[in-house]
Amino acid sequence: MIRDLNTKKVMKNAFRITKHKYMTSLRVRVPGGLIDPESLITVSQISSKYGDGQIHVTTRQGFEILGIKMEDMPQVNEMIQPVIEKLDINQSQRNKGYDAAGTRNISACVGNKVCPKAQYNTTQFAKRIEKSIFPHDLHFKVALTGCPNDCIKARMHDFGIIGTCLPEYDMNRCVTCMACVNKCKNYSVGALKCENNKIVRDEEKCIGCGECVLNCPMGAWTRSPKKYYKLMIMGRTGKKNPRLAEDWLRWVDEDSIVKIIENTYDYVKEYIDPKAPGGKEHIGYIVDRTGFQEFRKWALKDVYLPDECIESKNIYWTGPVYNR
Repeated sequence: MIRDLNTKKVMKNAFRITKHKYMTSLRVRVPGGLIDPESLITVSQISSKYGDGQIHVTTRQGFEILGIKMEDMPQVNEMIQPVIEKLDINQSQRNKGYDAAGTRNISACVGNKVCPKAQYNTTQFAKRIEKSIFPHDLHFKVALTGCPNDCIKARMHDFGIIGTCLPEYDMNRCVTCMACVNKCKNYSVGALKCENNKIVRDEEKCIGCGECVLNCPMGAWTRSPKKYYKLMIMGRTGKKNPRLAEDWLRWVDEDSIVKIIENTYDYVKEYIDPKAPGGKEHIGYIVDRTGFQEFRKWALKDVYLPDECIESKNIYWTGPVYNR
């Protein structure tokens, strides 16, 4: 039986401090939400051998293996090692388990592997972000969704990434059947209309959902071969001031998003409150304190936005405030 325990080491190793003394649970990260059957079997075997037979599927697309004795943590770390390797997760030492981090698992919807509305491979992009920022102790939440339906609820995260379709129109293939106009009106934002026997897209109104592309019987609408995204920032849950993320960049590219997230770590290191509980402070509160323009200066350092990108130069967040 363990008599003396460094709880910080337990949490650094992605085990949870629970309400039961000397009992813990292992938090298993699944970047992008995609996992292979063999890894699921391993998680099940750990639960049966070292846990209490229960596995909790987390809201961030991971697992918690419940009811593990703290004295069994070394054996659990060794047993989970093949899962860490299959999921290609950054790790400081082999067979020492996960490097826990304040940055949460990068979550993603199923993406274009399955969904016809999704604009890109969400898991692939999530794993790229994972490799760029893990492990890290700062409190970041990142989520990716394939289209503006936002099945992953990206607006509740510090960085919400929505795949968008920049539709391209070939008038020579169009028979003005109005299928795209009607679909956009009934299922999206009504960004299309017919003028002089030609379909016109309102560039300001279009959200890049791709319904026109999916529903044109003549192939007059096609997706741009370039990948574009909408980046929303500083959404959050929590006690004091929950709020939805606001749109910052439209028609932005993947490289720019990754660089912006990396730059934000530098910004947070510069401005984080050293007295913050647990050494962590939510990014949104830091932005509230320094002002959006200071965040923007840091975030866009050495970032080369595509010509098509549209930026909101000022952003204002709302939401209930409970700590006045």
